[in-house]
Amino acid sequence: MIQFVANHDDLSTDKGFQFKFYCDKCRNGHMSRFQPNAVGIAGSLLTAAGSLFGGMFHQAGNAAYHVQRAIGGKAHDEALEKAVLEGKQHFKQCTRCGHWVCPDVCWNSKAGLCEDCAPDEHEELAAQQALAGREQIYTKTRAQDYTKELDFLNRGGIVQCQSCNTKLNPGQKFCPQCGTPSAAVAQAKEKFCVDCGTTMKADQRFCAECGAKQ
Repeated sequence: MIQFVANHDDLSTDKGFQFKFYCDKCRNGHMSRFQPNAVGIAGSLLTAAGSLFGGMFHQAGNAAYHVQRAIGGKAHDEALEKAVLEGKQHFKQCTRCGHWVCPDVCWNSKAGLCEDCAPDEHEELAAQQALAGREQIYTKTRAQDYTKELDFLNRGGIVQCQSCNTKLNPGQKFCPQCGTPSAAVAQAKEKFCVDCGTTMKADQRFCAECGAKQ
């Protein structure tokens, strides 16, 4: 039986054999040492080269076949078996789930199982505390009313500065851009005719008593 059948990459080429093995949990990996392929490569590559240059289009498939022959077969199987023996030294197999994991990050040495089957107590506590805190923040923030001061029916309307048209917040007495008094301040301040002294509205341009232009 050969381990790592589900979590390895075959990096072998016509030059030799090499394999990359992965942890089933965190995907950290180990790359095996390169093993040169000294058996039959020269002949296979010469055949492949002859196929390519002898008939570029007609023989291209035949060339690919010979390259595949150069990295396949018994030599490849022996290289894989040797790489597995090397790779096993860098992983531990969980007897509960069968996964191969890296010992530094994903193995619970106290329990003798991978951390998927037996999580580290302190890590699991910290993770659950963070999860509970996030859920509490979610619940409490939605229990607050952040819109009670908003005028959903727009009863007050949008107030703008009479001079520069800057938008004014409710209750602002003066424009923050140019300092012009708001309409509410202007209306609250009494206005009198410059000629006869009659009380006038803030937006009146002519006196209703004497007709004088203000």
